[in-house]
Amino acid sequence: MSLATVADADLVARCRRGDQQAWDELVNRFSRYVYAIATRVYRLQDHDAEDVFQDVFTRTWQHLDDLRDDTAVRPWIGTLTRRLCVDKLRSTSREVVADELLETTPAPRDELAEVDEALYVHEAMKQLPEHCAEILDRFFAQDQSYKVIGDALDLPPGTIASRISRCLRKLRLQLEGRKPRFEPSDEHEVTRK
Repeated sequence: MSLATVADADLVARCRRGDQQAWDELVNRFSRYVYAIATRVYRLQDHDAEDVFQDVFTRTWQHLDDLRDDTAVRPWIGTLTRRLCVDKLRSTSREVVADELLETTPAPRDELAEVDEALYVHEAMKQLPEHCAEILDRFFAQDQSYKVIGDALDLPPGTIASRISRCLRKLRLQLEGRKPRFEPSDEHEVTRK
């Protein structure tokens, strides 16, 4: 059984029992989330973001038994990441910038919401059939045209368009099933040639 599909709470329970593969999956599952908070929300330089990353997962390992609700591991890691980012900003002689960022700029909340949304989309894409994940990644994340995707996958461009549409429906169902605040979206025709 692949640990990529194991629920967060079950993964935490396995980590507590000393399962190294579960720990590796937990770090893999939340690594982009932690790094995105550090770099996109708090705008840490890469070396500072890497320090925060290491510290987040060190403390997560050390304090995993302190987590009261295993289903809350993602927000727990998010809160820890935010606290460590603020500490890093303060310790790197940018105290004024950090205080201004925290007190006067509403952007971190907006960007945190975007990071959270991206994490949900990423998790939902892992549940899709492989061909869907690849096509959606190529089209939206890599900004490839129908022709480029078709050439890479040996499919005609018209097939790519219809698969994108079907895969988006599957993704929307995944998102609506996992997170109630995703509202059904209108069908938008996807065109990029």
